[in-house]
Amino acid sequence: MRIILASKSPRRKELLSKLGYDFITYNINVDETIDSYDSYVDFVEKTVLKKAQFAKNDFPNDIVICADTIVVCENKILGKPHNKEEAYKMISLLSGRTHLVVTSVSIVYQNNYKIITESTEVEVIQMTEEEIQGYINTPEPYDKAGGYAIQGIFSKYISRINGDYYTVVGLPLCRLNQELKKIINQQ
Repeated sequence: MRIILASKSPRRKELLSKLGYDFITYNINVDETIDSYDSYVDFVEKTVLKKAQFAKNDFPNDIVICADTIVVCENKILGKPHNKEEAYKMISLLSGRTHLVVTSVSIVYQNNYKIITESTEVEVIQMTEEEIQGYINTPEPYDKAGGYAIQGIFSKYISRINGDYYTVVGLPLCRLNQELKKIINQQ
């Protein structure tokens, strides 16, 4: 039984490699639109389950890992900005506020689905207009939920986190490792 990371994210690939497992990556391309949801947790869990169901069809005998991360600020779910205008709105909203980063991970094996969801609070300092403009003119915001990478140049604007750092990067390593150990030990 192989471990399959169904993700295009180079950050998730790098993080999973820290756990020491052999795995292969699979670029999943699925419509992430969720029509109805009860809460932001429900939204991210439905998204990751949709990815998992899609990926499992190609790897029915393997352990398939899918993940999704969202940023929630002022009760708004922030995905990935598609352009400078969206990035500007997101970073302006985050500036001077505490927000929540939620990462959900699905682990699918032998027709079993396990979903783990972790949340971390992140506090961003009040940024100047010049800082916001300077940041959105870098390539960093455009493939990340909320428009930033905690491990990137945006780190200089983060004053505090409360929770798991790796949840913010995109894969809650401790919880994921615990679940993978349980699954592998059952084999």
